[in-house]
Amino acid sequence: MKKKHLLDLTVKGVERINEKYILIRLTDSAPLPDMEPGQFVELRIDGSKTTFLRRPISIHYVDYEKNEFWLLIALVGDGTKSLATLREGDTMNILLPLGNGFTVSPDCNKGGEDPYSVLLVGGGVGVAPLLYAGDVIRRNGGKPVFLLGARSRKDLLELDRFRAIGEVYVTTEDGSEGEKGFVTDHSIWDRQTFCQISVCGPKPMMLAVARLAREKNTYCEVSLENKMACGLGACLCCVEDTKEGNVCVCKDGPVFSIDKLKW
Repeated sequence: MKKKHLLDLTVKGVERINEKYILIRLTDSAPLPDMEPGQFVELRIDGSKTTFLRRPISIHYVDYEKNEFWLLIALVGDGTKSLATLREGDTMNILLPLGNGFTVSPDCNKGGEDPYSVLLVGGGVGVAPLLYAGDVIRRNGGKPVFLLGARSRKDLLELDRFRAIGEVYVTTEDGSEGEKGFVTDHSIWDRQTFCQISVCGPKPMMLAVARLAREKNTYCEVSLENKMACGLGACLCCVEDTKEGNVCVCKDGPVFSIDKLKW
């Protein structure tokens, strides 16, 4: 079992991405624990009188040289909205790292000279774990390719940061940026092949990508976003019925191969 840490971490900065999202950078006086792409944290929210449970948040990025990691947070309720009031130097109590992450070194190069390509598909706040995943894939000798979907241009997040790591392709439902439509409508599916597809976002989007991956006979894994409370597999509120029986998404996931899901 991977070691978990309960830490009081220091806020290094809070960046307002847009009216709906913030990015929090956190650090510690001691070296940060090892974190895998696709894992998450459970953070205690102290500034909200209506929030009693910890909130699960994907690990967005880790910079071990600066000893900091990032959380990309959607401001959707009293709890998360209160996080926008945090300032540099404040303290956050966080349980980390939790769950199992993405595969970042797939055995699919087949001895070729070209780096293996992984398609990372995200929508909404589901893009959060893909930035770190792409960075680790690149550091491991792979080629990350991002396919990011949103309703419109104003809903797209951190394109420059994704472009600094790999190729970026975009779809918007209104056609205001990239190709018009959903991520499964993008022309990249006909132009390139990938050794792996990793997905995070709304369930209908993940289901559509999973169907497309099966059609193309490409290994695909998805990060489920079931409601979570404890993050440890004790409260059983995130149970998913899989081909192997009921599992706790927080402990046995959140990343699963689609071959194990009843999709």
